[in-house]
Amino acid sequence: MTLRPGIPLFDLFGETGGFPDTVHCERIWDRARLHDWVISPHRHAEITQVFFMRQGHAEVRIDGVSRTLDDGQFLLIPVQIVHGFEFQKQSEGLVLSFPAPVLASMRPASAALAARLARPVIGAASEALVALSDELVAGFARPGPYRANLLVALAQAILAEICALAPEEEDAAPGGPRMVALDALIAAHLAEGWRAGDYAAALAITPGHLTRLCHAATGLSASRYIEGKVMTEASRLLAFTQIPVAEVGYRLGFSDPAYFSRRFRSLRGQSPSDYRARFMG
Repeated sequence: MTLRPGIPLFDLFGETGGFPDTVHCERIWDRARLHDWVISPHRHAEITQVFFMRQGHAEVRIDGVSRTLDDGQFLLIPVQIVHGFEFQKQSEGLVLSFPAPVLASMRPASAALAARLARPVIGAASEALVALSDELVAGFARPGPYRANLLVALAQAILAEICALAPEEEDAAPGGPRMVALDALIAAHLAEGWRAGDYAAALAITPGHLTRLCHAATGLSASRYIEGKVMTEASRLLAFTQIPVAEVGYRLGFSDPAYFSRRFRSLRGQSPSDYRARFMG
C-alpha cells in the first residue's frame, strides 16, 4: 500500500501524546460516541489493534476497501494500515491496542506469524478469544506488581488465537520476498549500524530501488523503515529486559548514548527511561 499525505498518524485515535500503558483497553462506546459514531481514516505507526463487536454494526474502510464488522466478530488492524469506521449508534464492544514490543517479543517467532499479524483479519470470535479478551479487560483494570506481565501475556495469547483463526490462504508476506529478505537482514545486522545503502547492496539493488520497495509496502522511506525496525527492537529490549539504556543503544549500533536517546524520543515521544518505566508494573 502507499500511504497518502494527510492521513493522520495517531497513538490512540485523536491522540498523539505517547501510548498511555503497557496495552490499552477501551469500549467502542466510550470513544465512538465522542465522534458522533464516525472515526475518520487514520493509521498507527507502532500499534496493532483488535476490535471486538459485542453488539451493533460498523462499516469499515481498510486501506480504501469497504468491509463490515458485525455482532460476534473481531477485526485485527496491523500497524500502518489506514482504517476508519462508521458505527451504528449505541454499538458496543472492545478496542484493544498493543504496542510494537508486545508483538516483537512473541516467541517462537516465525515468518508465518509475522505474515498473519501484518494483514487485517475479520472473523468470528471463538469462545477462547472472547474469554481471553475478558481476562485482559479485567487485568487492565486491576493494579498489582505483575500487572504488566499479565497484560503482555494475555495480549500475546489473543494475537496467537487470532493467528489460529486467520484463513490459511491469506498467508502471504507483505511487500513480497524482497521485503521479507530486508526484514531478515535488519534482524541480522541490528548491532552494526547499517544504513539504507548497506541493505540495498546486500540485496543487490540500488538505494533508490530499496526506497521504492519500502514506500510501496509501508509508505515509508527505506531509512525511516529501517530506523523504525531498530527502534522496535530498542522498545522490546527496554520493555522486557534490564539492560542499561546506554547498552541498548550500543547493541543497536549507536556509538553515542545521547544520540540514541534523542532518536528514541523523536520516534516514541518519550525518553528510553520513561518508556521502560511503563512496563515496570
